[in-house]
Amino acid sequence: MAYTLSEESKERLVRIHEAVQVTFRYGLVPLVVYLGWSQSPGLSLIDIVSPFSPNA
Repeated sequence: MAYTLSEESKERLVRIHEAVQVTFRYGLVPLVVYLGWSQSPGLSLIDIVSPFSPNA
């Protein structure tokens, strides 16, 4: 069963998809850093972000 969408609906879906992509791309890394920071209160932000952290 195939559904046909109007051009307006297609454009709206494209805009929603683009907004989700931007949110995911720019929101994922800060979310992961925040969760890592909140789960380990003894570490500073530099310790979490640094790949050469002695605590890793």
